[in-house]
Amino acid sequence: MKLRHRRIAIIGGGLLVLALATLLVLNALRSNLVFFFSPSQVSANEAPRNSAFRIGGLVEGGSVQRGSDGLTVRFVVTDLAQRVPVSYRGLLPDLFREGKGVVVAGRLRADGSFEATQVLAKHDENYMPPEAAAALEKARQAHTAPTLEAHP
Repeated sequence: MKLRHRRIAIIGGGLLVLALATLLVLNALRSNLVFFFSPSQVSANEAPRNSAFRIGGLVEGGSVQRGSDGLTVRFVVTDLAQRVPVSYRGLLPDLFREGKGVVVAGRLRADGSFEATQVLAKHDENYMPPEAAAALEKARQAHTAPTLEAHP
């Protein structure tokens, strides 16, 4: 093999290895990417039905129901405009409370409820995940938007 052909083969092999490494990294990133949706977006069918995502908002007051096994919990996440029932099996964070901010990760079931695999509660009174805070503020503005009435 001539020196010129050997150089072309080495460069081609290097490009092939680089392309394969890039493909593996992009595949790993795509499989670990989890999107955030508000309860309003879930109710509007904007959330994926066949992949994991996060939903955030407030734990609706009076909605927490604990199972007899001590690990199963059902509650409702709301953005003050829409509500999504959530079921979770596991230990809840110490700061999990009704009326407080929460972000849950998991999948949507066929019946429209959310099966959580992870529950995250805000850690103090001043913090809420930016996505959840923005979704709540958007829902508040839509919920309290003034309506125009015609006066005779």
